[in-house]
Amino acid sequence: MIITRGKVRKPMRILIACEYSGKVRDAFIEKGHHAVSCDIIASTSNKGEHLQGDVTQFLDMGWDMMIGFPPCTHLAVSGARHFAQKIKDGRQQQGLDFFRTLMEAPIPMIALENPVGIVSNKILKPTQIIQPYQFGDPVKKTTCLWLKNMNPLVPTNNVEDQCEYIEYVKADGKIARFATWFLGKNGHERSETFDGIAQAMADQWGWIP
Repeated sequence: MIITRGKVRKPMRILIACEYSGKVRDAFIEKGHHAVSCDIIASTSNKGEHLQGDVTQFLDMGWDMMIGFPPCTHLAVSGARHFAQKIKDGRQQQGLDFFRTLMEAPIPMIALENPVGIVSNKILKPTQIIQPYQFGDPVKKTTCLWLKNMNPLVPTNNVEDQCEYIEYVKADGKIARFATWFLGKNGHERSETFDGIAQAMADQWGWIP
């Protein structure tokens, strides 16, 4: 049992699913919890325990909480132009099935993250939609959260006015904006959880009343 600022916090066993960066895992470890990350690839952080493999093998291990980041490759609207082929070859259904498996895991508290995509109309609408700039990182990246027995995150530091964009002309002649943060980053780098959101998760979800 950990006592901080007059509040009693019980250490929890937390599974961070589909995370290799260790950002969310490490934020919870710093709060005194036993947090373990899991992904099919090795972790890029050696600060905490990491299970390398299929996370579905580890769901029934008595976790108190799971925070999951299921792959969005076949689900996000940003790849809508490929949906027809992904529906045909089954990749989209596999993505949906995996998301549903995590959501229905035998874990009391669950939070799943994904960008705007087909999960909203194929499975369930998100509990909450957040932006990194609401938590101190000057980036616009619409992020959906599906929560089970967990409270929505409360923004901590809105820095929307610091976001930077590049304007460009689309094929139809309309002007659009592209966040400069995405420039030069690969898919793995773009999918990492922002520090501000990771900290907010640990600060706000790391308490048991």
